[in-house]
Amino acid sequence: MRRLLALTLIAMTLVACDDDVVGVVPVVLEAPATLTSISLDGAVHLLWSDNAEINAPEGAFLEYRVYSTGFSLDTEPPSCDETWDLEGSTVFGTEFLAGSLTNGSPMCFAVVSVSVDGEESDFSDSRADTPRPDARNVLLYAWEEDVNLSGFRFFEDVNGDGEAGPLELGAVGNGSRNDIDFWVHRDPDGYFFLMPERAGTTVALYGNQAIEDLTSIDVAPIDGFSADGIEALPGFGYVFEMDGGDGFARYGAVRVTHVGADFLIFDWSYQTDPGNPELSIHGGAQVADAAGITVMRGN
Repeated sequence: MRRLLALTLIAMTLVACDDDVVGVVPVVLEAPATLTSISLDGAVHLLWSDNAEINAPEGAFLEYRVYSTGFSLDTEPPSCDETWDLEGSTVFGTEFLAGSLTNGSPMCFAVVSVSVDGEESDFSDSRADTPRPDARNVLLYAWEEDVNLSGFRFFEDVNGDGEAGPLELGAVGNGSRNDIDFWVHRDPDGYFFLMPERAGTTVALYGNQAIEDLTSIDVAPIDGFSADGIEALPGFGYVFEMDGGDGFARYGAVRVTHVGADFLIFDWSYQTDPGNPELSIHGGAQVADAAGITVMRGN
């Protein structure tokens, strides 16, 4: 009888405990307040505000997730398609590179924040973008991150006709080659450097402050060139002087628009006239958003 009474009391206690338990409400975080993008060649670079992590209760933030879908230009008004796919996620930082995209194919992107409970926030405002081949917004990875996409050459006369054909300009390649004009180096502290490589190639900082646009680089400086690497800073302009192999120098210009954790983005121009220090844009369109953002690599 005592044993039965004890079991009954235990059962009653467990029921009472269950009755006192209030259902745990999962934490739902804020959606990113802003989402911007930059069109790249076969890729789109996304950047959003960090309000969700900043305003989350301590220990509640898990990650950001990036979603994508097609963008229909034929509807009125143009709109994102209804079915969204997960592009990927990021725990550190508020940027994402959506790669392996088809040039000329419009896309929609949105970002959500995710709590440790696995709950997703509402979508951020969607962002439409279309990757495109361009002389602006060239993406180079740090040599330490992807050696095959870390080098750049302004012009290579592949067919030997002395003319700068459209397929001979602005080539991205392996940063270990000795025939590229420069490659990108990331030092142990996360700072990026433009490293001249090809024999006779030197680089100089254009002015002593950030410039408004690539068009601000008018004429190459007459001095200050060095074969040593130079730190890549967003908004700053750089001029390269290269040996043309015919007794005349060649000049190219770069304006860094973004420095990320693993890569940088820049606009470039090249003067095809041998020895002419005037630098004009080879082509392309303005970047989607204002530049000047540096994202240091997380530890």
